[in-house]
Amino acid sequence: MQVPFLFFLFIFLTTTVSNARQKRMCGALSHQLCFPPPPPPPPPPPLGTLSNDYKSSSVSEYRFPQTYDAVEPLDLEEFFMSQLKSGDSALMQEFGDFPDDDLKVEQVEKECRTIRHSVPEDGVELDPHVRDCIKSYTQPWLVVSRRCQGDGWSVYSERTGLHKLLRKQTFESDFQPENQEKTSPTLATLTDDSGHTLTSSDFNLRCLTPDKRVEGLLAFSSHEELDRLNQETRQGNRHPELFALYPPPDEEDTVEIRPVPDCPREHIGERVMIRCQFEIEIEPIFATMALYDLKEKKKISENFYCDLNSEQFKNFLKNHTDHIDPSSTAKSAIFSITYPSTDIYLVIKIEKVLQQGEISDCVDPYVTLRECDSGKNKDKIEKLRNQADSFCQRLGRYRMPFAWATVNIMEVISSATLERDITDSENTKGGEGDRLSDEDLLKSLTEMKKPQKRIKTIPGTIKLDMSPVNDTPTSCLSTELIPLKPVAEKSTRLIKEVLEFPSSEVYVPHNIYRNLLYVYPQRLNFVNRLTSARNITIKIQFMSGEDPGSAMCVIFGKSSGPEFLSEVYTPVTYHNKSPDFYEEVKIALPARLTERHHLLFTFFHISCQQKQNQSGSCETLIGYSWLPILNIDRLQTGQYCLPIILERLPVNYSLHTPEKLPLQVPPVKWMEGHKGLFNLEIQAVSSVHTQDNHLERFFTLCHALEGGVTFPVRIREEKIPENKLEHELKLSIIALSSSSLEALVLSLHRVLDKLFTLIMQPMVIAGQTANLAQIAFESVVSIINSLHNSQELIRDQLGRNSLLATYLYWVFRLPDPPRDMQNPGASSFKRIRYSTMGRATAATVGSMLLQSRIRSSSNPDIPGPHNSAEDDEVKNILSAKLHSNDLINCGNYSFYCTGPLNQFHEELALQMVVSTGVCRENAYKYAWFFFELLVKSMAQHVSQLDKYNIPRRSRFSDRFKDDITTIVSVVTAEIGTILVKQQKEVEQAEKVNISLAFFLYDLMSLMDRGFVFHLVKNYCNQMSAKSVSMPTLISMRLEFLRILCSHEHYLNLSLFFSSPASAPASPCPSISSQSSGSCSFQEQQRILALFELSPEFKQQHYLTGLLLTELSAALDMESEGYGSTVQRRSINAIYSLLCAHDLDHRCIKPEVRAKVAALYLPLVGIIIESTNYLDFTGTCSGGPDDDLENVPPINQSVAMAIAGNPFNTLGRNALLSMASMQGKSIATLAADTSRHLLVCFLWVMKNADGNLIQRWTIDMPPSQLNKLLELLTICISCFEYRGKQSSDKVSTQALQKSQQAKHQLEEALLRGMGARGEMMKRVGDRTMGQREVLRWRKDLTQWRQTNDRQDKTKAELDQEALISGNLATESNLIVLDLLETIVQAVPLADCKDSVVGGVLKVLLHSLTCSQSTTFLSHTFSTLRALVVKFGDLLFEEEAEQCADLCQKVLQYCSSPVDENRSQACATLYLIMRYSYSNASNFSRVKMQVTMSLASLVGKSSDFQEEYLRRSLRTILAYAEEDTEMQNTQLPSQVDELLRNLNSILSDTVKMREFQEDPEMLMDLMYRIAKGYQTSPDLRLTWLQNMAEKHNNRKCYTESAMCLVHAAALVAEYLSMLEDHKYLPVGSVTFQNISPNVLEESAVSDDILSPDEDGVCSGRYFTESGLVGLLEQAAELFSNGGLYEAVNEVYKIIIPILEAHRDFRKLASTHDKLQRAFDNIIQKGHKRMFGTYFRVGFYGAKFGDLDEREFIYKEPGITHLPEISHRLENFYSQCFGDDTLVMIKDSTPVDRKQLNPNKAYIQITYVEPFFDDYEMKDRLTNFEKNFNLRRFMYTTPFTKSGRPRGELNEQYKRKTILTTMHAFPYVKTRINVIQKEEFDLTPIEVAIEDMQKKTRELAVATHREQPDAKMLQMLLQGSVGATVNQGPLEVAQVFLNEIPADPKLFRHHNKLRLCFKEFIMRCGEAVEKNKHLIASDQKEYQQELKKNYNRLRENLRPMLERKIPELYKPIIRPRLENRGRENELITFFLNQTS
Repeated sequence: MQVPFLFFLFIFLTTTVSNARQKRMCGALSHQLCFPPPPPPPPPPPLGTLSNDYKSSSVSEYRFPQTYDAVEPLDLEEFFMSQLKSGDSALMQEFGDFPDDDLKVEQVEKECRTIRHSVPEDGVELDPHVRDCIKSYTQPWLVVSRRCQGDGWSVYSERTGLHKLLRKQTFESDFQPENQEKTSPTLATLTDDSGHTLTSSDFNLRCLTPDKRVEGLLAFSSHEELDRLNQETRQGNRHPELFALYPPPDEEDTVEIRPVPDCPREHIGERVMIRCQFEIEIEPIFATMALYDLKEKKKISENFYCDLNSEQFKNFLKNHTDHIDPSSTAKSAIFSITYPSTDIYLVIKIEKVLQQGEISDCVDPYVTLRECDSGKNKDKIEKLRNQADSFCQRLGRYRMPFAWATVNIMEVISSATLERDITDSENTKGGEGDRLSDEDLLKSLTEMKKPQKRIKTIPGTIKLDMSPVNDTPTSCLSTELIPLKPVAEKSTRLIKEVLEFPSSEVYVPHNIYRNLLYVYPQRLNFVNRLTSARNITIKIQFMSGEDPGSAMCVIFGKSSGPEFLSEVYTPVTYHNKSPDFYEEVKIALPARLTERHHLLFTFFHISCQQKQNQSGSCETLIGYSWLPILNIDRLQTGQYCLPIILERLPVNYSLHTPEKLPLQVPPVKWMEGHKGLFNLEIQAVSSVHTQDNHLERFFTLCHALEGGVTFPVRIREEKIPENKLEHELKLSIIALSSSSLEALVLSLHRVLDKLFTLIMQPMVIAGQTANLAQIAFESVVSIINSLHNSQELIRDQLGRNSLLATYLYWVFRLPDPPRDMQNPGASSFKRIRYSTMGRATAATVGSMLLQSRIRSSSNPDIPGPHNSAEDDEVKNILSAKLHSNDLINCGNYSFYCTGPLNQFHEELALQMVVSTGVCRENAYKYAWFFFELLVKSMAQHVSQLDKYNIPRRSRFSDRFKDDITTIVSVVTAEIGTILVKQQKEVEQAEKVNISLAFFLYDLMSLMDRGFVFHLVKNYCNQMSAKSVSMPTLISMRLEFLRILCSHEHYLNLSLFFSSPASAPASPCPSISSQSSGSCSFQEQQRILALFELSPEFKQQHYLTGLLLTELSAALDMESEGYGSTVQRRSINAIYSLLCAHDLDHRCIKPEVRAKVAALYLPLVGIIIESTNYLDFTGTCSGGPDDDLENVPPINQSVAMAIAGNPFNTLGRNALLSMASMQGKSIATLAADTSRHLLVCFLWVMKNADGNLIQRWTIDMPPSQLNKLLELLTICISCFEYRGKQSSDKVSTQALQKSQQAKHQLEEALLRGMGARGEMMKRVGDRTMGQREVLRWRKDLTQWRQTNDRQDKTKAELDQEALISGNLATESNLIVLDLLETIVQAVPLADCKDSVVGGVLKVLLHSLTCSQSTTFLSHTFSTLRALVVKFGDLLFEEEAEQCADLCQKVLQYCSSPVDENRSQACATLYLIMRYSYSNASNFSRVKMQVTMSLASLVGKSSDFQEEYLRRSLRTILAYAEEDTEMQNTQLPSQVDELLRNLNSILSDTVKMREFQEDPEMLMDLMYRIAKGYQTSPDLRLTWLQNMAEKHNNRKCYTESAMCLVHAAALVAEYLSMLEDHKYLPVGSVTFQNISPNVLEESAVSDDILSPDEDGVCSGRYFTESGLVGLLEQAAELFSNGGLYEAVNEVYKIIIPILEAHRDFRKLASTHDKLQRAFDNIIQKGHKRMFGTYFRVGFYGAKFGDLDEREFIYKEPGITHLPEISHRLENFYSQCFGDDTLVMIKDSTPVDRKQLNPNKAYIQITYVEPFFDDYEMKDRLTNFEKNFNLRRFMYTTPFTKSGRPRGELNEQYKRKTILTTMHAFPYVKTRINVIQKEEFDLTPIEVAIEDMQKKTRELAVATHREQPDAKMLQMLLQGSVGATVNQGPLEVAQVFLNEIPADPKLFRHHNKLRLCFKEFIMRCGEAVEKNKHLIASDQKEYQQELKKNYNRLRENLRPMLERKIPELYKPIIRPRLENRGRENELITFFLNQTS
């Protein structure tokens, strides 16, 4: 599709002189300064960069443990030759053994874009330099590759199809059951006095269909068979690779990936294809397209010529065209843009055939065409065409400028087609001339951007198709016109690639042959010449000699003509004596240039009109000029201004420039006296000619060294004799680093090749030894340094310069061996081998080694004494090195007596060793380059050896090995020195460290492996000896080892096959039949030692041992600051390594996997020891400043209990005590890091040999086993399935999680700590308070997933859910396998009861997590096996575990997933059956199941009772079908139990109806709990259910009260059971918390008989349970802001803790108390307590609620509309919107006026009411809001019936309500049981109002920190001038006159006294305000003062008027002497008045 687009064709009139070309050249030379290129993309962050945290750490005094040092490695070569067993050898073969050609040296053919290399034709004799270039550009790459590289590492890419192979796991959280009908709420009749539970269930279970039963539930003959069947089932359909399901390792830490540099390619920018069409059909038109960068003021592409003419117009020109080559017919071109910008324009210049007349005359016909009507146009067009034909016949070879058009490329790059009509614009500006030179074009483009600019246009249309190009299209030609691949099968129109001239430097070395010259004629100045020459053209030719026939056909043609021409003509500007030219002449330079090659310019005048009597040529010769191509052997480029010769050219003119032409005879005639008249510019684009003086000099001298030249050698102006050659060559080598960066980069490959040749091949020049190796090496170092320091060049993530990395990987090859050459001229010039700078020279170097660093230019500020430890270290390294060789001194040079060095790697290593000063510093700074160079040269050396006859340790000389040892030691010393002294350079140290690791990694494939291991050992120990901080040291060693361990033969190098994959043959023939005592103690210790990081293990498995040592050291560190980063890295290192093993195709066989897993058995020991550090919560543990109010109110030991370890371990306690002493927090690993560590543990457990693991668990000490069980619990939590990651589920899931978490925590409260628990008797009372620092925040557990949740499709989410579901299932199954292994070893264990208990805890914990149906079926099988095998332990000793087991199983009986339900039913029936038949303890199970159901029903809001009923029916079916038990009482007992359970379910139906009405719901739960008054266990359960509901609604106070009631219930039980002084005396002790608690004392001795039938056997009915409930209550009170109640609760707890001597808990308790008191002080008056409302229900629709009134407690700051809206919504659903009426006022309700068919609700705001005597005790805000039973509301009224009236008729009624219980209570609404009313008269109302105002003023004035705004607001309402019904009006109404009625005297006087106090308080307030105001409020203060004075004056007469009757003497004086008393009484009354 083509979109029309407008192009402007601008008209050219006159020509002006332009210096655009000159500017372009200057710009090119100074580009680096003027126009910096866009910055390269920033290098990726350095791998493993150390954070700043550690830099300030002064850990230099840290004493590293002895175990941290690297041990002596095995001699691997010796081991492989002598100690390898046949089985081991077979296993080695699995991993490819060690192929001798491990490193493969191969040649890779260069990828050529064109169908052939663009090189000169054969047969041409070439210069050595050109020959070298061509060889460099065409020879294949030389690559050293690894045969086994990537085994195990390339597997992550194969994970893509993983989901197709996985089974979909069913999870209850994802399961969508069929929609149940949602019933609308209905009101049931609830009575207060019901003495039974509301369980009137008539529902018959037998009418239901039971679920499918589990087959073979009891079909097994022995325990062993049961275990075997379970194991076979478990192992089916398992996923073999655990890590395939786990997110891949974090790339942030993957230092072991060394990126392969991209293959060198020709530089190409962003590419755009442009196709051009023109629709002006009048005459032949020629278009030239090019790109211009307006910002850089530069032309950025060569020209593309496009012939837009039809065949008709082409015929006009056929006389002037020899032939047309297909390449010249291209209409499409591909432009390249390296630096895209919005300032890049495509400019199209349009020319036409030269004709007579100015350009404006030629344009007129086009303009008039548009103005005429179309009828006349045809005739005009035909006339114009005829004229054009005649011009073409005569002047067809000449062109003239016509117009131009432009478009902004970047604006339209996304469009497919552009089209512009050429139309006229308003206010056209003409007369600007024909501006087609580059400078003028750029000016015009700038002008065009200005909006007001108007330009003259002409009609016509150019169509452009633009499209971005990704792949090269077919039928495309390169800029040299060579066809590009792919070649078209059919002949189609060709496309040309247009060469780019990038706007800034492009740093890409040349790798193709390109040799082009561009000539730009710029201007000619004939203004001063009196001649008729005005239509001037220049004929340009490239000449190889002076003969006219020697014009070479090397000029690229334009459109529709030959490909190459021997001459071109510039366009003619009509009648212009000083024309500007815009021509671009492109020339293919010959490969061999001579001094005869030159450019010849011939100037002609063209006669446009043929004159009479004149025939033949229309050209008139004006003159000549020329330019030699070479100037002293160097290509001429740049700006020139040439003189013009008028007559013939003299002989041998081409040997000189026109300016320096020698005097001729006869003399030559010059135009304007030899003055420069012709300006031009020459540019070269050449990969042969360097155009850099330093490089040209270097290459020329190198070729002179190679021979075949005549001395003296001529370079520029100087001549160099043979004896000066060495000196000049050295200078040129030194000067290389002075060459420009761009030139150096372009020739980089050849420069480095030459320098390496000089290092390798020393010379004899004129009989003198040329010592060039050292200076060449220094030059290489200098070049590498400058490339690394350049900001323009890119580096990879390892800090390697990309250009150098590319050179090493692809280009470098060993220098060619020397060839002897004879120079026929001068003296003999032979090349011989010699020994360069010998080792004795290094003796003088030794003392300078470290000093050079101090003198380094890059570190001028580094101080340091000359004899520091680092100096000594380097000196020792080198002196030891030097003494190992015998040296002799021969004059100035030293030579080895042993003969010459003849290998490049040896020479290079030597140069590194003996380098000094800055050279040495930079050589080691960029050691990676020399390391990779060494490795590649060594690999080439090894590839040429006879590997079968030369053993590995003999491949390299001892001297070379010594050098390598020295280099490694010096580099290690450098790293340590930087880390200690130059901490700003830490990043540099890391880079060097990584490069050293890769070096040793490579050496393991080339050298003696034992030798390399010794280097590794030396490195490790040398680093440890440095005073480096521990985190930094571990980080460095860790990255080093990660790289070594990524070796493809790492497993063989670690001798994995020699690890014990299976348990040794046990002397015990049957594990199950004999005790482990018969096994030898030594054997037991040997098994345990396999799981420890012993010195023997480290030596045998060297690299693994080192890596595990780092992990162990990292885990022992502080996790603050940088320590946590080091821990994460160390774990990630192990994790990525195991990941590679797991997914390695070589590790498929189980026996191989077992061997590999055995290699990591010590890792298991390390992980178990670090269990205490694992964070399995998903939240990192915070510091002491954490806001503890956010922590769930759970005793910390709960978390420990959930984690499955009720035992104390020494290590943890030691850590705790250390932490408390040092004030440090215990190290906790981050959640994701913990997860990585745990998945490693699971992988080892999955793949290790089962028998070995079983032997290990048997021999393990109990404390260790408990740690292992704790670890398994953590694994289950970590890998819990999180549900599908869809956005709509995330929030609801998080909510469910938090509810489940609290549920689990409460259930787990103090698990395993019952007073009767036998296990606890064995362990003692050490568990309380254990693991205080562990924070189990499961409601916050959301593991950070590798993939973010946002922007994912449903398919992606499903795929992620599928994989994570399989991961959760597999990891849990691994845990289950291990638990089975442990359980099956139980008969051999000493404490089997504790083991079984521990295993059961882990299993029960797994059931609390979200699990798949697959896992659950296996878990229930294991639970059933446990019940069968160890039922006596479970049902006798562990009452708590029995309860947990029943609850979890019952929970799954209500699952919507059929399979889960089926398994749970089978398990529950088996528990019942076993407890009845074997344990004879069915009553306990009955009680536990009943309580579990009550708990389940009470807490779960979405509980589906129909599923549970179906499960009950299924259990009934099991009982009925169990033939063995038919003759027993079991079926009837089960039937009775199920009926009870069914009745409890009925409560849930009622509860669900009130889900929306929390008050009704709590009433119902309260009544259910009350109904269980005779069953304390169930009552406690329901109280907890209520607490949970309140907690979910954030009613923390009510939740706490529920727990206080529960605690009181427990206290009643404990006081009956035991009589301890420290225990509370039943519920009476709790009165101070709440008087309501006394109702828990209703349980009497005859009703409650402890210990009978499992009554009060729960874990709460213990002292610890009591403490747990109270602590939870205290936390909830704290959350609710009732800090005073916290104190009362702890008053009960503290005596118990003191009796137990639990000082840690006491410390924690007092800490919490302190926080509570602090909160009272800080938040005292700011706390918001509850808001209270009276709610009355009226109408028969409410049933028993009719005419009942309640007080509702709502959260603080609840407004009346809020509660009104909530109740209205709920009851509208019950009765319908039309039926419910909300009464809007608080007047008494008259039943007679109510509609009997409607329901009415009246809501009134009430306030707590206290009598005066009560107020004496209720002083604080808290006391006025706690234990409230009386509330008051007021109703205003008048006698006339209106609610409001005038002041003197306004009455008020006060109503006081009394509730049945005191607030706060276990409910949020309480019945009103009493109502009192009394009325106030108007004057009493006034007195009350004034007293209130006065009180408010007093409080505001006397506050400690007065609130100015509040005070001013009160003052404004009191003394303000405009207050309606304000104090003044009240006084005027009631105090103006003395009342007539004596009854009112007292009220009148009281009001008067109120006003006196009021006016006094106003005065105080005004005065107080004076001190509070700012300066801008002074006027306001004055106004207040004025109003106050006015009010006081107005009130004065009323306040001074007294009622005389009130002031008569109270006692009449009987005696005179009592007059004094009368005076006193009168005085007193006056005072009070």
